[in-house]
Amino acid sequence: MSKSYHYTESGLDNIYLVDGFTIHKTPYGEGVSIQNTAGLHKAIGKHLITRPIPLDGAELRFLRTEMELTQRDLAGIIGATEQTLRLWEKSRGKHIPGTADRLLRALYSEFAGGDVHIRKMLERLADLDRIENGTTCFKKNNSSWKPLNAPQLDQMQA
Repeated sequence: MSKSYHYTESGLDNIYLVDGFTIHKTPYGEGVSIQNTAGLHKAIGKHLITRPIPLDGAELRFLRTEMELTQRDLAGIIGATEQTLRLWEKSRGKHIPGTADRLLRALYSEFAGGDVHIRKMLERLADLDRIENGTTCFKKNNSSWKPLNAPQLDQMQA
């Protein structure tokens, strides 16, 4: 078996490749070419979310960047502050809180599968945190009641 490659470019300390890479000489020293990096990252992400081990800060960062989310965006989606998310990511060896861990696994699973229902639902829930409770009016429509949206409500009050 050939020598394995410690894939530090992932930002994770424990990822090694046994094949799928080529080490070559450059004028600046040794270089490495990795085949199908996108596929490798997807495989790493799926591995992380299916392990029965809590995620740590480095794994959180890896999954977040794979989903192309900023710290602010992910924090808003999972109901944390940007500062809290930043602290979790800096704590490379520490496990992230259970609720955030489970939400992140669900988000990445959805991302890797090309589905966005969970993310959209979590974004709507995050939006609810930013909306103050206000008056809601309902209108009877045949045999059912329906809430009025803002423009309809404004028209009725005018």
